[in-house]
Amino acid sequence: MAVQEKTLTCGQLEWFYRAVEGDTASNRVPVVLLHGLPAAGYSWRGVMLALEEWGFGAIAPDWIGFGSSAKPDRRTFAYTPDAYATALETFLTTLGIDRCSLIVQGFIGSVGLQYALRHPDQIERLVILNAPVTSRAKLPWKMQQLGLPLAGEMFTQDPLLVDRTLEGGGGYVVKDEDLDVYRRPFLKSSDAGRALFAAVQNLRLPQATAEIEQGFQAWTKPVLVGWGMRDRWLPFSLAEAFVQATPEAELIQLPDVGHYPQIDWFDKVNEAILPFLLRTVI
Repeated sequence: MAVQEKTLTCGQLEWFYRAVEGDTASNRVPVVLLHGLPAAGYSWRGVMLALEEWGFGAIAPDWIGFGSSAKPDRRTFAYTPDAYATALETFLTTLGIDRCSLIVQGFIGSVGLQYALRHPDQIERLVILNAPVTSRAKLPWKMQQLGLPLAGEMFTQDPLLVDRTLEGGGGYVVKDEDLDVYRRPFLKSSDAGRALFAAVQNLRLPQATAEIEQGFQAWTKPVLVGWGMRDRWLPFSLAEAFVQATPEAELIQLPDVGHYPQIDWFDKVNEAILPFLLRTVI
């Protein structure tokens, strides 16, 4: 088993994504995994290998502006949730994915929740890991400063911001070989920093969380909310409130896991999500 690395051009945007092949005989829908700030699809590799072992195909793109995907000028790509949702729609359509299970994590991964609300017929099951799911969610200062005028433009050119952010969300030390992957775009070009700056500036979190909070009250598909209990930025009370208001949602705690569950402890993520996803094919 191996995670494949691929690229796909959709209009003017080139996506980089990682993929594992599913068991075509199983008829299981593919799983699409969306990362948060400032990670990349690379963060999902431990989860993807487990999905492949159980017969699921899986795709983890680097969001536009992140990882090895294109980093266009903000004059040609707006870096807003709407722009990301539209780009994701084009990406999935180009891949021929008309139905999937969706796993989202973190800030900007939350665009996946907006996408699900706008395209409910495409979603079979939804997994949410430590994402801003109610209007009480706030962008932590560690991320807010990346979007500050002038200062943010300077901060986002520092490759070490990746270390400070990925380790800051739960207190775990990320392996150097993994940090090298996350840092690489910032070392190759200033475009990575400019894209991150634009994405943080245009996150529009109050509007996004209002759409999420209201929209999921009428959601009818199965939802699993897995919450890293060591998350320093998004309290567990957000997950509890969301699940209480969402008819088909269930909640599971991930002990000793921080804001980035798939990075902090992917085995615990796998233990939570695989039974949930497998229920659809038993």
